Amino acid sequence: MKAYSDDLRERVLADGDAGMPTAEVAAKYRVSASWVRRLKQRRRETGETAPRTQRRGVTPKWAEHVEAIRASVREAPDATLEEHRRRLGLDLGVSTLWRAIKVLGLTLKKKP
Repeated sequence: MKAYSDDLRERVLADGDAGMPTAEVAAKYRVSASWVRRLKQRRRETGETAPRTQRRGVTPKWAEHVEAIRASVREAPDATLEEHRRRLGLDLGVSTLWRAIKVLGLTLKKKP
């Protein structure tokens, strides 16, 4: 989801400063009343009105081993997940390795 523009933020705050109630400001600009309240509160407490940088989740443990995982699957596409885990020598669980292979768009044999 994209952050609201600086222009919209300025217009919302200007209407709020002019005395328009939060619910009316929210309806006028088609945003939630809670977002308008949080925007006002953030400006009051920190002076900031710009969108914050987006937070991302934790980088997966397998991310630094992408090329090794691809090479292993390319060399032995019929190997099981456990065999790949042993071949790679990584400290990853089988389910983590499966998630990595799925995200990378690779396929394996289904049965041991």
